[in-house]
Amino acid sequence: MVKTLQKTKKTISLSTMALLALLMVSTQSCGINNIPTYDEEVKAQWSQVLNQYKRRADLVPMLVNTVKGYASHEKTVLIQVTEARSKVTSTNIPSDILTNKAAFAEFQKNQANLSGALSRLMVVMEKYPDLKANQNFLELQSQLEGTENRISVARRDFILSVQKFNTEIRTIPGSWWRALLYKDAVVKENFTAEDAVQTAPKVEF
Repeated sequence: MVKTLQKTKKTISLSTMALLALLMVSTQSCGINNIPTYDEEVKAQWSQVLNQYKRRADLVPMLVNTVKGYASHEKTVLIQVTEARSKVTSTNIPSDILTNKAAFAEFQKNQANLSGALSRLMVVMEKYPDLKANQNFLELQSQLEGTENRISVARRDFILSVQKFNTEIRTIPGSWWRALLYKDAVVKENFTAEDAVQTAPKVEF
């Protein structure tokens, strides 16, 4: 009798384990974890975007100071760059920016304005061969060029991750899981087509 009970318990235990394993496999394959997984991917890519834009903003004061030494009379362009950079660094980025249309649009606009100001500055620099030969300027030029490339990559990866997340919560079975488990999952803002193909400032001489 005891052996029979032990055998029964063992059978039940094995059956339970098999059922749990089956449930784990089925939930994984049906996409129950896709929404939180994709959400974390978006957050990670957004952090990269912010990091690269901050890196660019940090380079601007050094670049402006170097240019001043050779082209101090180009005040208009220098002021435009400085003011655009100030706008970028002083604007508050709310925690809900990825779902806040107005805040995201302002972020895009400020970054685009800085890109435009830097582009104009690069055009002005063409007139100063001594500046283009300055070692400090050459180093800043290289850093800016590398940063612009990183911004492009980070922005592209962010766009793709947001597209994946938004598609998931708006299509089946993702929309079902959203209704059942992830009601707070909402469509996230993304860079516009114009911003996605935005031309980086040319820094090649």
